[in-house]
Amino acid sequence: MTVAGGILAFSLASGFIAWIFVDMRDSTVRSQLGHVQIVRPDYFDKGIADPYSYLLGSGRAEFEKLAKVDGVVSVTPRLAFSGLASLGDATVSFIGEGVFPEGELPISARINIDIGRNLKSENEAAVILGEGLADSLGAKLGDRIVLLATTAQGGASAVETEVVGIFNTTSKEFDDHSLRLPIQRARTLMRVEGATAWVMLLDSHLRTSEVIAKLKSWLPANAYQIVPWSDLADFYNKTVTLFTSQIQVVKVIIGLIIVLSISNTLTMSVLERTTEIGTVLALGRRRHSVMRLFIIEGVLIGLLGGVMGVAIGWIAAQGISAVGIPMPPAPGMAHGFTGAVLFTPEIAAESVVLAVTTTLLASLLPALRASRLNIVDSLRYNQ
Repeated sequence: MTVAGGILAFSLASGFIAWIFVDMRDSTVRSQLGHVQIVRPDYFDKGIADPYSYLLGSGRAEFEKLAKVDGVVSVTPRLAFSGLASLGDATVSFIGEGVFPEGELPISARINIDIGRNLKSENEAAVILGEGLADSLGAKLGDRIVLLATTAQGGASAVETEVVGIFNTTSKEFDDHSLRLPIQRARTLMRVEGATAWVMLLDSHLRTSEVIAKLKSWLPANAYQIVPWSDLADFYNKTVTLFTSQIQVVKVIIGLIIVLSISNTLTMSVLERTTEIGTVLALGRRRHSVMRLFIIEGVLIGLLGGVMGVAIGWIAAQGISAVGIPMPPAPGMAHGFTGAVLFTPEIAAESVVLAVTTTLLASLLPALRASRLNIVDSLRYNQ
């Protein structure tokens, strides 16, 4: 029961962290980054300050070819730009993206439209605002805002657009500064053609490396840089590193508790069975055979306790996930969320290995002590 309790705690903690990783990964991929981005070389190093020097083509023919790559669900262009948004007396800086609405729908599935609707066509005079940016402007549905920007040629340009939706994502910083409008309107504003990035969504994140390898085989490296989502998801990577370290600490603590508990239990077992140990040694049993018996006992305790803890953990994970875990907004988020526990075969296997390993370690000292008992003293014990 000691082992099962420790494994239950470990499996539930690991399952909750695993769910956070999966949910954060999906939110990152399906709200901002996609699985793969194709840009001009050095765009992410130098192109943020001067995006118009790193423009890709409009890409209809290229998209058709990219869409035929096995594993690709959607590919769409984006045009990044920045400027000032003005409504009445309020003027706020923004970071904008010109998007192709139909192609963006599957890629941006985790952008939640709080009020209004999403963009519908690439030519409509419409814009959707992050909720933080909308609050800063005091913008509501139906308001007409003016977007001011510096063109690629260095001149000033402006377009008037109607607010048709207000959105939120898992990133408060993104929501506070971002807006999206149809890519043709963005091109008109910036007086350019093409896009700063082609964004791809795959049927599974596990195929990212495979698809990138295929793309690199026919896209020239001097003209295109192919970047996986993991290279762009800095906040996600730091969160994974932090939480992985935390769960390792939990694993060590639970392991120490099991080792101390089982070691104490087996030590008491040796004391209680001293006469029996002396008897089997007197009958000719080898000392290493006695030691092996206690080690096997420890391993069996770990195996049975681990399996029991995993079984109870799976049942508990299903119940907790069905009810949900109400969570407050995490740092960098504007909204709370409902958590769950993801119980995977990897977590189950790791839990059982932890149980068996710790009980094996715990049984070594008592087993060694039992094998070294003096036969005569053992037979006279408690007489």
